[in-house]
Amino acid sequence: MNRRLLVIGIVTAVAATALTAAAFARHAASLTLVGTVGPGYTINLKVGGKNLVRLKAGTYKFVVHDKSSIHGWSLDGPNGFAKDLTPVPFVGTKTVTLNLTAGKYKFYCPSHEAQMFGHFSAVAS
Repeated sequence: MNRRLLVIGIVTAVAATALTAAAFARHAASLTLVGTVGPGYTINLKVGGKNLVRLKAGTYKFVVHDKSSIHGWSLDGPNGFAKDLTPVPFVGTKTVTLNLTAGKYKFYCPSHEAQMFGHFSAVAS
């Protein structure tokens, strides 16, 4: 009887751990990060309408609204990570799914990087 309860307890703990891991994975994958560049000399990255400062490392959907042909929206990160999500002179909306590893990231306009940039961190989950 005790062995049976122990097995049931172990199975329950393993199932709970798997469900928690799946919930975290779904949360990261379902979270949408929204970037905007232009029409003036502005660039941002928001989640839920608030400026992004920190998030858990994982896979995220980026939706970038590029509102000017003189700007672009690029992202650099750890270990040589570099993506140009909207190159100059693209205007429109692009959606991309990216896996962010733990580290510091910089988003910027490649034509005006000195004045149009922002930072955020991805932390290990």
